[in-house]
Amino acid sequence: MARHIVARTTEIPPGGNKVVDVDGRDIVVFHVNGEFFALLNRCPHEGAPLDKAACVARLTSPEPGVYQRSRVGELLRCAWHGWEFDMRTGQSYFDPNRVKVRTYPVVIEDGETLAKHDQIIRARGRRPPGLLRRWRRRRGPQAFHG
Repeated sequence: MARHIVARTTEIPPGGNKVVDVDGRDIVVFHVNGEFFALLNRCPHEGAPLDKAACVARLTSPEPGVYQRSRVGELLRCAWHGWEFDMRTGQSYFDPNRVKVRTYPVVIEDGETLAKHDQIIRARGRRPPGLLRRWRRRRGPQAFHG
């Protein structure tokens, strides 16, 4: 799977999100409770942008009149029709067996580590994957031998 640098952690405030374009797809990255979650920015029900969804808590009731909140901010409620999804898994609460939002793994790395990784790739005579894709697109696949 290709890796993409999408943002600095400081660009997404706690409780906020950022939409990024990755290979022509809108991905929304949420910052919730100190963790980052990435999902396709499209509700599978009617296509609503999930960056406009409300971040809500899981609400359970062990008995009438008693409510318990858990996982505060980790569930999304679609702004158009209220469908709810788990940010960790993409699982729908309306149709858990068939409906899911696509999720993407998120890895946090410091800038120094990324720079060293880029230098190692260049030292070995290979282009970083993102540069290789752009080069192939400009020159065409027939121009790449190796």
